Amino acid sequence: MGNQDKLENTAQEKLGEAKEAMGKASDDEDLQAEGKSDQMKGSLKQAGEKVKDAFK
Repeated sequence: MGNQDKLENTAQEKLGEAKEAMGKASDDEDLQAEGKSDQMKGSLKQAGEKVKDAFK
């Protein structure tokens, strides 16, 4: 299950990057902020996975 979680977290980061880019292109600050938020959540989840891996 760990690898699946890592893939989902990476996907969330990439979708966040895409949302941020779309927000910049369309001058939609809300979409930009949502994209940044998604990236942050994905990064934090990835860090959690790395911590779990360190204790295995």
